[in-house]
Amino acid sequence: MDKRLTDIISVLQLEALEINLFRGESRDIGSPQVFGGQVLGQALMAAYRTVEARHCHSLHAYFLRRGDFNAPIVYQVDRSRDGHSFSSRRVVAIQHGEQIFHMACSFQTEESGLEHAALMPDVPSPEALKDISDYPKAMLEVLPEVVRRHFTMERPFEFRPVTMRNYSQPEVASPTRCVWFRAVDALPDGDAALPRCLLAYMSDYHLLDVTTQPHALSFVDLQMASIDHAMWFHRPFRFDDWLLYAIDSPNASGARGLARGMIFTRDGTLVASTVQEGLIRLHSKTKRAV
Repeated sequence: MDKRLTDIISVLQLEALEINLFRGESRDIGSPQVFGGQVLGQALMAAYRTVEARHCHSLHAYFLRRGDFNAPIVYQVDRSRDGHSFSSRRVVAIQHGEQIFHMACSFQTEESGLEHAALMPDVPSPEALKDISDYPKAMLEVLPEVVRRHFTMERPFEFRPVTMRNYSQPEVASPTRCVWFRAVDALPDGDAALPRCLLAYMSDYHLLDVTTQPHALSFVDLQMASIDHAMWFHRPFRFDDWLLYAIDSPNASGARGLARGMIFTRDGTLVASTVQEGLIRLHSKTKRAV
């Protein structure tokens, strides 16, 4: 297995400290704090470790403080309820003695019922698109070093955006984006929780950035941070096959942006939905410029 994928899987495999208490390592992915998706994925894995024969169908999380990627994170799980069909869990992430994140999630036994779903957007296939790591060199050279590092460092996922955004000279664009993604290698079989935890991890990519597109700005010009994140898992999927993340932003106000996402398999099956609100605060120098 590719070492990048092996590493992210190891990050999600938490150490059990006590009943309902787990510890996870952190990784530096080029952001100034722990990547929010990492905390989402680890918190969901901690909850999964307290549930049997049920799968997460929804989660609702709040990011309270910036995480330190130089230190481990402790996850405390509250087994709120185990009913006939559903189980509810609350997870609190603690670092340096303070809560940095909390999440409520619900699990359900497999059950059949009514079916309908949104249609996948008509977009080019992933084979017709370039990976985000192929970001044009001329554009990279004029970006700040911390931003260049974000684009050039190795990651366990392939990302192929339908439209490659110019972060050095952003233009006004509609608040929509479609990105194909998949794991860089095949996942091991037999771990039903892993694909959903990986999808929770990945779901924090791209969302908030879409809220800046109508304003000819990007994360280079703004202080940005996830505030809350909700996710619903609708149907089974394989994370090592191509999935499409179709994102739109219906609103930005009060220094906050709202983004929604739908995740489809290659054949157009809707497998998950996301919603996130985050801070999009103008830097002081950007305020003077605009």
